[in-house]
Amino acid sequence: MNLLKALSTVSAMTLLSRITGLARESLKAVVFGAGLFRLPNILRRLFAEGAFSQAFVPILAECRRQRGDDATRELFGKVGGLLALVLLAVSVVGVLAAPWLVYLLASGFARTPGKVELTGELIRIMFPYVLFISLVSLAGGMLNVYRRFAIPAFTPVILNLSIIGAAIFVAPHVDPPIMALAWGVAVGGIAQLALQVRPLAKLGMLPRPRLVWRDPDVRRVLSAMGPALLGVSAAQISVLINTQLAALLGDGRISWITYADRLMEFPSALLGVALGTILLPALARHYQDENPSQYRELLDWGLRMTIVLALPAALALALLAAPLVATLYQYGRFSVNDVWQTRAALLGYSVGLLGLIAVKILAPGFYARQDMKTPVRTAFLSLLVAQTFAVVLMFQIGHAGLTLATSIGATLNALLLYRALRRAGIYVPLPGWGGFLGRIAIALIVLGAVLWWSAGPDEFWIRAGLAAKASRIAWVVGAGGIAYFAALWLLGFRLADFNRREPL
Repeated sequence: MNLLKALSTVSAMTLLSRITGLARESLKAVVFGAGLFRLPNILRRLFAEGAFSQAFVPILAECRRQRGDDATRELFGKVGGLLALVLLAVSVVGVLAAPWLVYLLASGFARTPGKVELTGELIRIMFPYVLFISLVSLAGGMLNVYRRFAIPAFTPVILNLSIIGAAIFVAPHVDPPIMALAWGVAVGGIAQLALQVRPLAKLGMLPRPRLVWRDPDVRRVLSAMGPALLGVSAAQISVLINTQLAALLGDGRISWITYADRLMEFPSALLGVALGTILLPALARHYQDENPSQYRELLDWGLRMTIVLALPAALALALLAAPLVATLYQYGRFSVNDVWQTRAALLGYSVGLLGLIAVKILAPGFYARQDMKTPVRTAFLSLLVAQTFAVVLMFQIGHAGLTLATSIGATLNALLLYRALRRAGIYVPLPGWGGFLGRIAIALIVLGAVLWWSAGPDEFWIRAGLAAKASRIAWVVGAGGIAYFAALWLLGFRLADFNRREPL
């Protein structure tokens, strides 16, 4: 298997999901303006994205390697059956506790009459999404073990299309219209799970759910899921706290951060999530084969890919913050002030984009070895630092201080993970990093100059129409990309340098 080709496939599917996600957010900005609707993302990240795969994939890979496909399918069924039962109970509790969850998510809503009750109704409809998206993640983990990356990467598109369809076709017939989006989330979760059935059946891995509480392999998976969920929850606890703080700062802050978060997620998912997805099963295999040199080389490859792609993305987000926000969101009820305030939030995120992506490459270095405790420790230490900065910075620069604090925490987390890998001897950098970073720095200077010159003043992006903005942003991004990769080519980089093959 060519990892660069696999990365391209996952990134392409992720790109499609992010494009539909941007369409979803743009439609919400036009129809609903600035309001709270980030619960689906919080639930996806907290209960599904990463946590189950990080715990499940290494153990599944070990089971497949040592005992074959039949034992792997049996383990999948046991874990899936037990997980479905537990998550069904969690969903019921979430529906019943909806009014209290509103205060957990955004207590500042209590200042607006009726807002708590409306948000509670939205939560009741959407909370069962926890069950479906978690099972989707579990099924995706199984497909990833067998190097079937495309379908799991495509499933978020289904959710986005479901929400877009609800906004266009259902919202006009529902009072209040935003309730339609909640039903879109619920239907999207069911559709995402249904999409996984056929590829699992083709692999012969469609499970028979079983409730086996004392199976030793099931206990291993569940014991690994606890720390993995804690590690993911550290970032989401930060999101919840920042949501509370943003609500206290006044109306609109949550939405400004949400729209900026969507733009930040674009490169984060295309690079970080995609790289982490393809690295984890390959690293797990090298660990099972007791091949530390290949393990280190694979981590080194992942880090170099991160530097090559994440740094220009961070620079572009910073320099094109206003053009991107104005082009994608400035319609309908999304005002000029919303553009400037979302731009400020996006600048805060751009500072830590490299850290956010690097964490998704460094943490699998521990997960593949079934070491869940180290990433959890670094995540919670970073959380403590990030929230300290959040409380201080929110009084200095408002909601942008919250996104900047998130960036500080992510960067610290990446540095702590890197140090732990080095100290344990798990990762040793290959020769040539000095020259590699020097050439990247030169290419970034070229990129920055081209973006600054081609984008022009921010006022154009505020006043221009959709066609003018869309055509110009395409030209600016295209010119920047050509300039950056041409500079890399002139400095001696070749695509073949990043090719890496792994056994199936």
